[in-house]
Amino acid sequence: MPMPSPLAVLALIAVAVLVAGYRARVLIAAIARAPAAHRWDQPWQRLGFVAREVGLHRRLLQIRLSGSFHLMIFCGFVVLFSAIVADFGAGLFPGFSLHAIGGDTWIALLQDVFALVLLAAIGLAIWHRFVIRPARFAGSRTTDATLIYLFVIAIVLSMLTEAASGIAAGNVAGGWRPVSGALAAALTGAGLGADGAAALHAGATWVHMLAILGFLAYIPGSKHRHMFTAIPNIFFRPLTPRGVLPAPPEARGQVGISKIEQFTWKDVLDTASCTECGRCQAACPAFAAGQPLSPKKLIMDLRDRIMADAADSAGPLLGGTISEQTLWACITCGACMTVCPLHIEHVPKIVDMRRQLVEEARVGPGLQDAFANMQRTGNSMGKPARQRARWTKDVGFKVKDARKEPVDILWFVGDYASFDPRAQRITIAFAKLLHAAGVDFGILSDAEQNSGNDIRRAGEEGLFQTLARSNMDALSECTFQRIVTTDPHSLNALRQEYPALGGAHAPVLHHTDLLLELIEAGALKLKPGSGATVTYHDPCYLGRYNGGFGAPRALIERAGYRLHEMPRNRENSFCCGAGGGRIWGDDTGVTERPSENRIKEALALGDATLFVVACPKDMVMYTAAIEALDVRGKLAVRDIVDLLELAEA
Repeated sequence: MPMPSPLAVLALIAVAVLVAGYRARVLIAAIARAPAAHRWDQPWQRLGFVAREVGLHRRLLQIRLSGSFHLMIFCGFVVLFSAIVADFGAGLFPGFSLHAIGGDTWIALLQDVFALVLLAAIGLAIWHRFVIRPARFAGSRTTDATLIYLFVIAIVLSMLTEAASGIAAGNVAGGWRPVSGALAAALTGAGLGADGAAALHAGATWVHMLAILGFLAYIPGSKHRHMFTAIPNIFFRPLTPRGVLPAPPEARGQVGISKIEQFTWKDVLDTASCTECGRCQAACPAFAAGQPLSPKKLIMDLRDRIMADAADSAGPLLGGTISEQTLWACITCGACMTVCPLHIEHVPKIVDMRRQLVEEARVGPGLQDAFANMQRTGNSMGKPARQRARWTKDVGFKVKDARKEPVDILWFVGDYASFDPRAQRITIAFAKLLHAAGVDFGILSDAEQNSGNDIRRAGEEGLFQTLARSNMDALSECTFQRIVTTDPHSLNALRQEYPALGGAHAPVLHHTDLLLELIEAGALKLKPGSGATVTYHDPCYLGRYNGGFGAPRALIERAGYRLHEMPRNRENSFCCGAGGGRIWGDDTGVTERPSENRIKEALALGDATLFVVACPKDMVMYTAAIEALDVRGKLAVRDIVDLLELAEA
């Protein structure tokens, strides 16, 4: 068999490019016609992040096994790209070689070594997919993955065969090729002569080129197109803080999304980049609760709708391609976005579609009641505004009204901390700690309204704007240095959302940060703790969205308790199930509440007697979970404030 001629190689490349272009045409057209997304700012910062994220495989290696063999495959492809250059270079330009830069020495050695690395990695991937079969792969497309495995195996084996037969034929140097050299010796020992080796060399070269070109032609129409889209998708990730939810773009002409063509080009790129790895699905508390939401399947369904021909994409997006139940199941905890190696933005897409459902009044009764209560009274419970500060009667001292006199610390209390008896107890205890430390603080009293954090994520953008403006107006009439809140949801709105609306730019603290500051300054002196073992739950909007991991743990230590972390902690914490408006929804279809799942995780530690929280909603959700599971004698829910027992003067 003759070696490929330049004309034949050029023709093959042209065919592969045409096929790849044809398979990529729908994606390219969808990106080209999609609305704008402003993601070109700070290019050097973006490039640096891409280099670290891709080069170090930081998110992929959070799951050690699959991350490791993906890194092996990645490194293998980087090294074996030199063999592709050598083959196609020689095919197009006779006499071309990499000899001058080490093609027969160190490059040859790396090719041989990483050929084995790549084959081992593919073997691990096959074993992982078809033997271990992680639950997160449910719903992913196995056929696509299988074809990719076969392509890679064909590329590597043909490369090794090409080198080995070349050594046996005497036209490839074998001194730096231990693997190919051993194969060459085996071929010679089996009776392959020089002519046969030369013919095999030419045949292997053809197979290697065809496998590479077939692989490249196949990729644009498969989930493995992430080989081309991953780096751009990571490059164009949002640079805003995690807690900032994008507002509806004015250019869209409506609040929400009701049609697939209303998603921006970055949304389209997101869907095209999904590898169906299922990490988002495994982290999703709604999916774990049996709800009809898989973040992976949501992205796959949107991608399929985008990639479908016009004749196949009839029917509504909302209630058709994506069910209403899927959208309302989301807790907006952000776990999916935190674990996604491609930095796909699931939550903003869900909220955008929710906005349209709200616009069309396609909302469940519980959420509708919460919206109505907010509009009427400024809180989800429907309580009269004059009752918001009623808890202050039980603190034993006068709490200042920050509207009437200047204060150092303005305390934004929040709905649940103001009205719910389970959380109100912590509110009173925190007020007493501030008073004991000599903190000059005050509240907005009946001028405070719900921060709107969860209202916005439930899709009621107009109501969020109304609540935010009311709170910002109230804050603007007060004189203070800093804001504190015990509610992470209010913290996120005040710290991350309000500044974009022109709100006050005063520092906003969570109560754990302020308490730690007071203890370190000597303003609060604590009794020695009991040394009992506790576990701590990271609230989503304190930890994952605002990076508040250190202060709560430091307070637990300062209070004299031993912290036994649950397996899912810090950024990988498991949501209580209250966020995104879910606290106002019903439990239809729920097989196990996220809060109960979390309590079981704490019980499995075996030695923790207290389940420590730092959020009023967590206090409500986990107290209910303890009662539902009937484990009150085994585990008790406590706020961090409960652990801080003051020393006697």
